[in-house]
Amino acid sequence: MNPLYETMATSVFERMSLAAAKHQAINLGQGFPDFGWRPEIIEAAASALREGSNQYAPSRGLPLLREAVSGHYRRHHGLDLSAEHVCVTSGATEALAAAILATVAPGDEVIVMTPAYDAYAPLVRRAEGVVREVALQPPGWRIERSAIEAAVTSATRAIILNNPHNPTGRLFDADELAIVAEVAIAHDLIVIADEVWEHVLLDGQMFTPIAALAGMAGRTLKCGSAGKIFSLTGWKIGWLVAAPELATLAARAHQFLTFASAPNLQTAVAFGLAEGDSWLAPMRTGFARARDRMSAGLAAAGFAVLPSASTYFLCVDLAASGIAADDEAFAARAVEQAGVAVVPLSPFAEQDPPRHLIRLCFAKRDETIDAGVAALARARDLFGQAAATGARPA
Repeated sequence: MNPLYETMATSVFERMSLAAAKHQAINLGQGFPDFGWRPEIIEAAASALREGSNQYAPSRGLPLLREAVSGHYRRHHGLDLSAEHVCVTSGATEALAAAILATVAPGDEVIVMTPAYDAYAPLVRRAEGVVREVALQPPGWRIERSAIEAAVTSATRAIILNNPHNPTGRLFDADELAIVAEVAIAHDLIVIADEVWEHVLLDGQMFTPIAALAGMAGRTLKCGSAGKIFSLTGWKIGWLVAAPELATLAARAHQFLTFASAPNLQTAVAFGLAEGDSWLAPMRTGFARARDRMSAGLAAAGFAVLPSASTYFLCVDLAASGIAADDEAFAARAVEQAGVAVVPLSPFAEQDPPRHLIRLCFAKRDETIDAGVAALARARDLFGQAAATGARPA
């Protein structure tokens, strides 16, 4: 038995989704949309399945998709890329795994900004690295230079930067990106950039990849996701984009993880990247409308909602909403007794995690949002009744 896995908790996303299924609850926890995809890309995948190869794709990815990824970023961000900069992976989590395994040696320290996607720390430890958490503070969740610099030691090898940021919905600004870049350059660090939410931008926001900053192209491993761009999370098609020597190093790790991904889905994603620029604005409009509907409903029900500029997520401050329970207690009672699954924020950090915040996924149809908000209002009433009677919330 490997003690690393014996002590590892089940992912909070899996845990809350299983609870939602068990209690037949509305799932506002796990981050998947129930609207937003385009029929053209579905048909492209079906056509490729019928007419194309159904055998192993090249490990590094179909040339068609690698060209499409590099072309996409040349158009959108002006990056000087070719297919040699790209390695296709089975989703962005596998891209993260390959990037970490390729660059982190035993004893290397990796800076992780919390609250953080819960795959980062286990993957760093799987590479026998050491996690160094830097806590972003609510409600602003800003990157502070002093906190990052204080975490750097002679053993630091990399920084994991998630922008736009899950679970908070923050889009880091130019000053914050400059802090990360300047620290990375000053200490010769790799930046593993989890940028999967780069196109899920709300309110006219603009995204800047960290690799576009001066001095960063050669030290950045970017992780991207077709699932997030096209609202098709089950396809699990992602990619790494890096300088050719870094991309090749990551591809060597990737070949012993999943080796290759489904060729029909790669073909369809290549079609989407080449043809789908016009799909982005309607997608953003739909998600912004959904966020606003959920935010308004939650506010009317007495919840304190934090701002969200990107991703599928918004956070609710339980303490500011007048709820004394911590996030795990609220989440458990909400799914079991009120019929709605949410994600507590405390599992997104290991050191002094915030325990008064929950994350909700707003990438849902109107009827799902309305039913979820109504269920959350019932959950709020449950805690209010407990307070009124002096009972301890379960």
